[in-house]
Amino acid sequence: MDETYNAWKRSVNRLWLDPRPDWRAAARLIAEIAGASEDVTVRAAASQALPILRALLGRNDRATVDVARRRIGMLRNALHAAAAPRFGRRGVAEEETLDARYRRMLGLPLHRRLAATEIHRAYKRAAKTAHPDGGGNGEAFLALAEARDALMHPNKKGRLTFVGSAFERET
Repeated sequence: MDETYNAWKRSVNRLWLDPRPDWRAAARLIAEIAGASEDVTVRAAASQALPILRALLGRNDRATVDVARRRIGMLRNALHAAAAPRFGRRGVAEEETLDARYRRMLGLPLHRRLAATEIHRAYKRAAKTAHPDGGGNGEAFLALAEARDALMHPNKKGRLTFVGSAFERET
């Protein structure tokens, strides 16, 4: 697909630089880009350029040409961004913090303070399905209990483990 984007990029650059481009060929090229592009931004830029190019076929006044050139410039920028190599951490998912993971496990909102009753209610709701008697497994239930404890008592250390027939906290 990179070859296709590069070919489109070269063609659009030629259109951009040509002082008197063939607007009929430009409309065909941009219609092809609008129909075949997988990139949403490129497809949107091409779709926005098509109506003005089609209007330009009927009349060739200076204002319409200026608008068409601006639209082609937008498409040119979108093609450049789509064909440019990606460096660094772009597109890499952010690592989830422990607090965010606990909140997600309990179905709690991420960016606000929580009351202890709210945490406890969310734990009870999630524990109904995660408890071994409710069809879940012991590991999932322990993870929920750890999430509840970590959110309710953020400064407390240690992890819950199942010892014998009861849960105990490791130190």
